[in-house]
Amino acid sequence: MEEKSGESLGTVLVAGAANLTIALAKLVAGLISGSAAMLSEAAHSAADTVTEILLLVAVRRSGKPADRRHPFGYGKAGFLWAMMAAVATLVGGAGFSITHGLHEISHGEELSNLTPSYVVLAVSFVIEGVSFSKAFSQLRAEAARYDVNPFRLVRLTSDTPLKAVLFEDAAALVGLLIAAAGLLGSQLTGSALWDGAASVAIGLLLVVVALILIQSNLSLLIGQAAPQGIETGIRAVLTAQPEVQDVVELLTMMIGPGHILVAAKIDFRDEFSAAGVEIACEEVDRRLRECFPGVMQVFLDPTPTRRR
Repeated sequence: MEEKSGESLGTVLVAGAANLTIALAKLVAGLISGSAAMLSEAAHSAADTVTEILLLVAVRRSGKPADRRHPFGYGKAGFLWAMMAAVATLVGGAGFSITHGLHEISHGEELSNLTPSYVVLAVSFVIEGVSFSKAFSQLRAEAARYDVNPFRLVRLTSDTPLKAVLFEDAAALVGLLIAAAGLLGSQLTGSALWDGAASVAIGLLLVVVALILIQSNLSLLIGQAAPQGIETGIRAVLTAQPEVQDVVELLTMMIGPGHILVAAKIDFRDEFSAAGVEIACEEVDRRLRECFPGVMQVFLDPTPTRRR
């Protein structure tokens, strides 16, 4: 888990440095050209920079060890800070982009000297592409580790910093293409409508990404279960134990990025003594942690199945 946190931290740091550099370049280009789309992209990158700072807090807070007051650790703090990062994207980036774009559509602004804007967009695309490539490489490595499709893993993963960087970098790449199309449309037609519409489109894109991330983190905060495939594997480990007659009930919960709590009611075979059941519980705990490194806590409750 420490190695995984280190990977996520590195991914967030790369994304944060990229966004800060890009935000400043876009701001200068936007002020020179008067383009709403470029200023929206500057706000987009600024919001992403704030997001990366909050994600750094999320990685640090979620990695704190358990203590007496927090016996299950601080993993869910990562979900909280990641959700706050998504809210920052929604309020900062999306809010500014939509309102500024609507203002340009209704009032119109004269654009000038778009060459710096095109250069900044091209360079930004390369930098954002590098950041996205690092995040996607981490995703593919984790997908190979769990033997699942990367696109399925990004939907199910509880590694919220990685998920946020992936979604935001993907949105940034699409937003850059939208901004370039808006600038080109305004340049060819002489109308600021295209530039304003591009700004609004960038804002709506950020709204979609922010809402997806907010919903994902909210689900984790209120006690989301482990992915179905992992639950199936945990049940298989339990039923494979010779002392186990049946798994009466199995409950799982994500208690941090990649961290799983397992609670199960187990019907042990009647011929085994209390000492045998205790040994079986210890063996199940060991095997679960061995097969699923994300399993942090295991609670087994001997519960007889109601038989006729």
